[in-house]
Amino acid sequence: MPNLKVKNLDNKDVGEIQLADEVFAVEVNEYILHEVVRMQRNRKRAGTACTKERYQIVGGGKKPFRQKGTGRARQGSLKAPNHRGGGTVFGPKPRSYDFSPPKKVRKGAMKSALSLFLKEDRLVVVEDFEMSEIKTKALANILDKFGKGKAVIVDDKENDKLKLSARNLEDSMYLPPEGLNVYDLLKHDQLVISRRAVERVQESLLRPVNAKGAVK
Repeated sequence: MPNLKVKNLDNKDVGEIQLADEVFAVEVNEYILHEVVRMQRNRKRAGTACTKERYQIVGGGKKPFRQKGTGRARQGSLKAPNHRGGGTVFGPKPRSYDFSPPKKVRKGAMKSALSLFLKEDRLVVVEDFEMSEIKTKALANILDKFGKGKAVIVDDKENDKLKLSARNLEDSMYLPPEGLNVYDLLKHDQLVISRRAVERVQESLLRPVNAKGAVK
């Protein structure tokens, strides 16, 4: 099992944490990472694009001009797709782009992402994230001590001072342990997570999945 130094908010070593191989030392699978990111992005699509087909166009009951003698191709209605304002052929209709890989795949993608961050030394575990006040600048200074770049900050949702301090961060974001996801993680440069949040994430990812995809 990999061991990782635990830091305080001044980036000083205060202990160690033992991480589970099944979560933080798995082979990084780029394919399932791509599938889960695609799933999350698809779920954000509105899917409301809509065009009218020929039968939905109002008007066009009369022939635009007589059948013969004009020298032009015969036309039966202005509702035809070749006329401006006519119907659209095979145009988009409202639809859902959602799809859902199996639960086992989604958990595997999260494990791959966490293993990638540990492998690339982009994972920081802090003993706790107790802040003395709600202040965005103070939180930004703390994150600067752990390295430059965009960060995902993870701690319990009861930590209101951290949650409110992170609201106005330009490049970083706060997430509770149950909200940690592959898409937001891969968009950032580092993961700064409290010890108790690591334990909750590990517990969730190590929970077995039955044949129907439900967590036991």
